[in-house]
This record gives sequence, C-alpha cells and structure tokens, in this order.
Amino acid sequence: MTDTRFDALHATLRAEVDQAFLPGVSTVLLRGREVVDRFCYGAADREAGIALREDHLFRMFSRTKLVTACAVMLLVERGRLGLDDRVDAFLPELAERQVLRPGAKDLSDTEPARSPITVRHLLTHTSGLSYGVFDPGTPMHGAYQRAAVLSPHRDLAGMMKAIEPLPLCFHPGTQWEYSVSMDVLGRLVEVVSGERFGAFLARHIFEPLDMVDTDFCVPPDKQDRLTVLYEGADLMDNSKPGLPRADHKPFPGAYLRRMPLESGGGGLVSTLEDSTRFIRSLIPGGPTLLKPATLDLMFSNQLGRDLHVRFPDVPDLPGWQFGLGSAVRTSAGPGDPPEVAGEASWGGLAGTLWWIHPRLGIAAVLLTQRYFGHSHPYAQRFKHKAYQALLRG
Repeated sequence: MTDTRFDALHATLRAEVDQAFLPGVSTVLLRGREVVDRFCYGAADREAGIALREDHLFRMFSRTKLVTACAVMLLVERGRLGLDDRVDAFLPELAERQVLRPGAKDLSDTEPARSPITVRHLLTHTSGLSYGVFDPGTPMHGAYQRAAVLSPHRDLAGMMKAIEPLPLCFHPGTQWEYSVSMDVLGRLVEVVSGERFGAFLARHIFEPLDMVDTDFCVPPDKQDRLTVLYEGADLMDNSKPGLPRADHKPFPGAYLRRMPLESGGGGLVSTLEDSTRFIRSLIPGGPTLLKPATLDLMFSNQLGRDLHVRFPDVPDLPGWQFGLGSAVRTSAGPGDPPEVAGEASWGGLAGTLWWIHPRLGIAAVLLTQRYFGHSHPYAQRFKHKAYQALLRG
C-alpha cells in the first residue's frame, strides 16, 4: 500500500518553493528515533538551475546553538562545570559587571551587578548580555555595533576582550534577552577543555556521531555543495514572493575560508544527514550523546515564573519558555498545533529549524536558505502538516 500520510505535507512544501517563498527545502520527520519521512525539493541555486540534493550544505546560523549547549552539557556531565558556577571564575572578562540602570540613555548610567553571571544564565539567555541587533536606538545596540563583538576576524578570546568593557542590559537572571551568550559559552568550552572550540566539537560530537560534513568552514572540495543564500523580496512584507540572492551575507566570502571566529551562536554549516544524526542522538531509545537525565533537563523550562522568550516589536510569547539552549513550549499560541506544548525547538536566521517533542516522541528537521526566514509563516505551515501526519495520519 502507498503511504499517503505525508502527501499534504509534501504538497505544502512544494507550494512554498513553487510560489518563490523558499528556494528549496529538505526535511526529515522522526517518530522516536526512526526516520519516517524524508523530503527534498527545489533548487540549491535557482539561477544556475541546480536541483537541491540531500547532500547539499546549509548555513545553520542559530541552529548552531543547540550544538554549543550540548558541548557545555558534556562538560557538566564530566564534572568539569556546574550549571550554577559563576562564569568569571573561567572568564575574568565578565567579572565585576556593571548593569545599565532602567531608562539609561548612555553607557555611563550604570550600577554594580547584584550577582555574577552563571553557566545557567548563559544557556538560558538571562545573562544580561545582548546581540546589539534587535534593539536599535538603544545604548547597547550602538555599543555592540561599535565594538564589532562578533567580528569574524577575531577569535573567541578576542570576542571576550570586546565584551569586557560593555555593561549588561539587566541584572543576571532577571530578564530574557537573545544574546551572544552562546558565543561566550564557546569560549568557556575552550577555557575549560583546553581545546579550540571547533576541535572540541569535532572530537566529542561530530566524529562520534559520524557528522562528516558539519564544520565552521566549507573546504574547497565541498564548496560546489553549498546552497545559495537568498532573502525575501520585501523584508517588511513576507507575503510577497520573490527571492533575490544574498551572496554577501553575513559577510562576503562567509564559510568559504576558515575565519578566526568559531561562533557558538551561529557559525556552523551542515547537511540534512548530519542534522538528522545529531537530532536522533538527543532522542531516547538508543545511544544518546548525553544522558537521559541531562536531556530531560535541557528540554524543560529553566526560566522564572514571570520570564519568557521576547523580542522587540513582536507580539508577546508567554507560551515560549526556555530550557538549556533551546525554547520550550509550555502552551500553544495562535496558529500552533494544539499538541505543541512540551516541544523543544529553535531555528536559524536563514530559515533552518528543528524541534523535538519528548512526550509525544516525535521530531523534525527542516533546512532551507531564506535570510530572515524565521519570520515567514512557512515554518508554522510545515509544523501543522508535520504534526498532523505524525500524530493523526
């Protein structure tokens, strides 16, 4: 008998490509650790007419964060770190922090931090650090831009030097703000392990899981497999079709040569197969990268009662809490599948995403390359159809 459970999902994904909302898309659905559906459609390079294949490489951007969180938790499991250890014991650049006072107009209006930054604060984006991206017009936005905190031309140690003179946005543990925390954790891994961050990931995660194509750089013999990066035709209106190339983002020549910065927040390139191997390693029922108790902790809410994921100029998201390295859904919001509560997930700036629902025993990976794709409703449409196919047939 022909399995038609995934027909509606595939039709939805084809429409996203055919209507020029996505250049191409590759997906995997899992029930438990078993891959029950694979789908690949569209183009890796629209202009050259190169069809997308499962071995094509994608820029992961913030999907890198889950890998970084796992690296940290490996050190926690081995007794090298504690979640509530103060970070300045390892990274003196974060000692004796100053915090902007509420309503501060410049960087000098500060007060001493009430408590040190901990490993848990970094994993949950409650450290007081910022990205200097999502808050234009604020003192921190300008400060992070001038300091070029995430310049690809300096390594993680140099990044810490750039952060050192900057105040925190808030007292650690009191608010949630998306930030460079995961990049700081990359440096923490280096200091605690004595290995360069990329070398630690390769030795302790990529090699054990046989993730042969995941790295911070695409070597010359694989560069023909790197998908083209596109963006929406109108960044203010994602209902308009069209996909102009974005070859210069995040900077010209990105990923084609090894740069000093190995960004724990957004620097990896990977494939559908490697992404599937990684997600499967976080699902009980076979050998896992981390202990089951560690995974339970990572995928459970770690925020205080009044905290949740929030972004400026975005409707409030009270059902989006945060675990150790990824969002945790405590309730369904408008447009969500009703079963979404209990899911752990996150995505990347170019539209890649993953989710694992431990209680329901389902998971998914989606790879595409639409810059600022996270704001497009294709992700919600994908999730609806995926949940329907996995749970209701």
